[in-house]
Amino acid sequence: MTSPIQRILGILLTLFSLTLLPPLGLALYDADGTAAAFATAFVLILSVGLVSWLPVLRSRRDMQLRDGFIVVGMFWLVLTVMGALPFMLAHQPHLSVMDALFESVSGLTTTGATVITRLDDLPRAILYYRQQLQWLGGMGIIVLAVAVLPLLGIGGMQLYRAETPGPMKDAKLTPRITETAKALWLIYLGLTLICAVAYWIAGMSIFDALGHAYSTIAIGGFSTHDASLGHFASPAVQAVAIVFMLLAAINFSLHFVALSRRDLRVYWQDAECRLYVCLLSLVVLVTIIGLILTSTNADWRDNISQGLFQAVSIATTAGFTTAEWYQWPAFITILLLFSSFIGGCAGSTGGGMKVIRILLLFKQGMREIMHLIHPSAQLPLRIGDKVISPRIVAAVWGFFSLYVASFSLIYLCLAATGLDLITAFSATAASINNLGPGLGQVGAHYADLPDISKGILCFAMLLGRLEIFTLLVLLSPAFWRR
Repeated sequence: MTSPIQRILGILLTLFSLTLLPPLGLALYDADGTAAAFATAFVLILSVGLVSWLPVLRSRRDMQLRDGFIVVGMFWLVLTVMGALPFMLAHQPHLSVMDALFESVSGLTTTGATVITRLDDLPRAILYYRQQLQWLGGMGIIVLAVAVLPLLGIGGMQLYRAETPGPMKDAKLTPRITETAKALWLIYLGLTLICAVAYWIAGMSIFDALGHAYSTIAIGGFSTHDASLGHFASPAVQAVAIVFMLLAAINFSLHFVALSRRDLRVYWQDAECRLYVCLLSLVVLVTIIGLILTSTNADWRDNISQGLFQAVSIATTAGFTTAEWYQWPAFITILLLFSSFIGGCAGSTGGGMKVIRILLLFKQGMREIMHLIHPSAQLPLRIGDKVISPRIVAAVWGFFSLYVASFSLIYLCLAATGLDLITAFSATAASINNLGPGLGQVGAHYADLPDISKGILCFAMLLGRLEIFTLLVLLSPAFWRR
């Protein structure tokens, strides 16, 4: 391992160890018997971090983009293992190695799939830790580190580009990457605090409000209760969740620009955001009409409220529930599951393929049709008033082809483990899109799946979180050739 990679991994693990202190403090306050688990995990992670960092403390060799990919891949692998320690060490729940890894991966990738049942009986420290994992993964713990590493003499652009692949990955809000990371995290933190206050005003306890604010802004879907947000049976809580899920699913760069200019028109002027609002409105409308026509609930008001909430929750890939939506009529459940393939906007905490890629694919398809009609016409591809370069279009098509191929392979592997086709398909979609809840056997939880299926889904969640390219680059033999 080269010194820049070893040094950065050591620093990042050291920083991650500090995030165990809040749940450790809560465990000591509640005297719930989990303090030893968090203390042990803290010491182990801190030790590994320091042992990796200190020997190369004074190394100053520059890090290349290649090193950035390795750091991102290795860090997510090591982080998910380290993040699983409290789940394995705690007496309640005392998870197996695979279950603990699954819960850790699901939390850090903001997927929200869980293997833990009877959440209402768990110690508060464990519940808080699960929510915090999602919050840390929401904007990418490496992006947070990018704001800190330059203070230690380490550049961060290579990490930022490796962590956030996509059509707009080179766009920066501010001239320096450090300032960009800080701007993103200040907005992320601000939305989290506002969301927590709103939940508290809506009737949640401070603990529940903070925990659900973590998972709402991260678009994660973990809850402190088995019934998710349905536990509160509160229209006010649902309204708060809908508003902040929508905000978190919009490109955070737009939030930055809107705040800087103090102009809300920025959102509607953005082609991706405009399309997202239109698509989401259509999904909500069709879901509500479908529930009413099939009389899914006796009270039409329940059809409207549940249809609105679940459509927003699934389409943004948050995965909160207020009803057993996987038991709804087949057309509605399939529509909602398919909406998660689009996911949120690029630069948001949402999962899926991202709206900007869908928009580019559609425009490219329409351009090809026009070329068939007018073979000699020069038809540049535009988003708003900007001409999109052929390189970006090719990258989007490359992403789409790899997405389809990866999805198909994971689906086949899950089917080979003995899962029925509905469960295998929805579990693949829910994992690679970082959605969480699926259909069939994984509608309520993933606890009953075989360990080999959980391992495959862990890979799918990481693949989706790193948007296909970053992980597949590391698996390519060409990457390792000198």
